Amino acid sequence: MTAETLRESKMTENTKAHIFVCTNKTEPECLQRMLFGTSKLYADDVLSVKSGDLLFLLNVNSNVLHGIFRAKSNGRQNIIPEAWKGKYPYQVEVEPLGNARTIKNAKNTLQKLGIEWHKTLDVSMTERLLGYFSSKEPEYVKQITENKQWGLLAPQKVQTKQRGTVEVKAISELEEGKPPLEATTLWDYPRQSYGKTPKGNNKYPGVTPAFIIWNLIQRYTEPGDLVLDPMCGSGTTLDVCKEEGRRVVCYDIAPPPNRSEIIQNDSRTIPLPDNHVDMIFVDSPYGDNIRYNEHPDCIGKISSETETFYEELEKVMKQCHRVLKPGKVIGWLIGDQWVKKKFTPVGFKVYQELSKYFETVDIVCVVRRGQASHTALWYNRARRFNFFLRGFKYLFIMRKPSTEPIESEQRTVKWAYYDRNRGKASSS
Repeated sequence: MTAETLRESKMTENTKAHIFVCTNKTEPECLQRMLFGTSKLYADDVLSVKSGDLLFLLNVNSNVLHGIFRAKSNGRQNIIPEAWKGKYPYQVEVEPLGNARTIKNAKNTLQKLGIEWHKTLDVSMTERLLGYFSSKEPEYVKQITENKQWGLLAPQKVQTKQRGTVEVKAISELEEGKPPLEATTLWDYPRQSYGKTPKGNNKYPGVTPAFIIWNLIQRYTEPGDLVLDPMCGSGTTLDVCKEEGRRVVCYDIAPPPNRSEIIQNDSRTIPLPDNHVDMIFVDSPYGDNIRYNEHPDCIGKISSETETFYEELEKVMKQCHRVLKPGKVIGWLIGDQWVKKKFTPVGFKVYQELSKYFETVDIVCVVRRGQASHTALWYNRARRFNFFLRGFKYLFIMRKPSTEPIESEQRTVKWAYYDRNRGKASSS
């Protein structure tokens, strides 16, 4: 790289830099088309790229970093729809900035430079990387601090006096206003909201954790899609969708007086056309254990120990099925009940009703942290009087069956089993 090119690529406070990821399989198309792309799970990262930003390409298979590139376009969806056979629709056009250079053993080099490649690079990170590209042995590379944040492929560990050794998986993302994208079916959140702007009202009875809605819309919707919440409560779904660029319709039988965007409506009759919305989220009452509001028709006034409760929820399910587009997803959050020495499997009963109308995508357990019983007093009572506090809620992720015929595929699974005699794993 020439000195002139390096001066041209110097950072300002308004310039950003990004590291895109490819594999041995996708790299040739990236460089031939001069196009970088990713899946919708990382759509926000691509959509934040602006024309003129500096870009780098990391091949995670060969461990080589290519650079330096400049964005010719803003990041957007489907610049070249057929690229990578449509697998990576969020794309940005690029051009080389000076002569192409590569860095071998790139992951180790980035770590030594204190560079986190999973997110937008700050000015300091970018200047260090530019310096490395322009000099084989830069003398001004800063030492990595003891409190390392996310590593390259896995969470690093950090020492703190108060908590000992902890994983910092979610800390940096929460500080920047974005929760982690969940990878397992056990979701556990430290608080109700994330980022600097509140999502919903954490004092509202039965308020929904905003992390749940964020994860659902990231996985199952695209920017601009229409999301419906027929029991919106304090407006958590509304706030998350607005921040993430989704259109949203929110109803509640008794909307908060300060949320004019939440429309007063009984969810047993949804005033939307058939096959109209792209995703639905429902956090319904679990019975009459919480006083949600004073509306006489609130389903939350009906005991979940009665069949009437499930009959009324089924009316909501029918309406959700009607307005949801075929092939699209509904997420339904529900918890069980234990009252006066009697357990009611509310979750199982609700799942049975949902299964009449929707196909199961998956079932998630969400750890309960904000309930009134999450205190030392109630923990002591549970031990003394031999009962269990509710530790989790179910999140049923269901799909409305598609009207398009599905090609049948021969299902072949190669199972592994443990050979007790030989003491090692074998496969059938």
